[in-house]
Amino acid sequence: MDLSTTYLGLNLPHPIMTGASPMVDHLDLVKRLEDAGAAAITMHSLFEEQITREQQGMVYHMELINNSNAEALAYFPQAEDFRLGPHQYLEQIRVIKQAVRIPVIASLNGTTAEGWLEYATLIEQAGANALELNVYHVAADSTEPGAAVERRVLDVVRAIKAAVKLPVAVKLSPFYSSVSYLASQLDALGVDALVLFNRFYQPDFDMNALDVVSSLHLSTSQDLLLRLRWLAILFGRTKAGLAITGGVHTSEDALKAVMAGACGVQVVSSVLQQGPEHIKTLVDGMRTWLEEHEYHSLKQAVGSLSLERSASPAAFERANYMKVLAAYRMS
Repeated sequence: MDLSTTYLGLNLPHPIMTGASPMVDHLDLVKRLEDAGAAAITMHSLFEEQITREQQGMVYHMELINNSNAEALAYFPQAEDFRLGPHQYLEQIRVIKQAVRIPVIASLNGTTAEGWLEYATLIEQAGANALELNVYHVAADSTEPGAAVERRVLDVVRAIKAAVKLPVAVKLSPFYSSVSYLASQLDALGVDALVLFNRFYQPDFDMNALDVVSSLHLSTSQDLLLRLRWLAILFGRTKAGLAITGGVHTSEDALKAVMAGACGVQVVSSVLQQGPEHIKTLVDGMRTWLEEHEYHSLKQAVGSLSLERSASPAAFERANYMKVLAAYRMS
């Protein structure tokens, strides 16, 4: 069974790869991921805040926050909270490239087109095979219109595309006013892939301490549904390849992503829970299902459940919405 795919210009034996996570900080774990059959590995992000802190020799570049103050700055992590600083991050790319043969996708996380983007060039020089840009941003400024938020994303991507020859993926959130429009604008800039979606980790409150508590909850297969919807909508409407991250725990999850239109399937939570060997389980399960259903290759399945053939995806979605509500019965 041919499970091969092409993602970010990389010819991969199958679509299952690791998404951005701290797993890449441990070389022995990286080697286990390769041994388990990961098609590629994605580095965790190097953050704009880390780079600007180093460049300015201060906790955070003051110009990046309007009306900032010492209390606000206290929320940002200290340098020692990050496993890898900017220089260590570049060295880790070199070390991993020497240790494994599978492609290494580096990651930058930022929201402004400032000097930190020079690190895209340094990442390219360090040997990364591709670059994923995570534009994680909570639009909390009530004076900033949605168009300005999206324009900032486009400015960052435009700057990176001008700086490097590496294939570039953009990791989006589902919270833009029009995901389809932003995707088309990014596609026009020549991005090589769109990754759906980054996860916004929601803070909790400690009522006794009157403080905000950071918490991390791993994904479940339920998180996949939103991603499947947008994969299905975008497939065939952009030249950029589509990848999914978040919610893939079983081989069935992975196949649903492919059938919705994904050429790349990133996994993190399921690997953290079950170990690197889970990648082999996912790949074997995909192969078995496709063979049992008489597919000749994975390519036959790509986009088979997308909305590409629908003349009106919006109408299709409304029909599904009405059908779900009409079918609900009180117990």
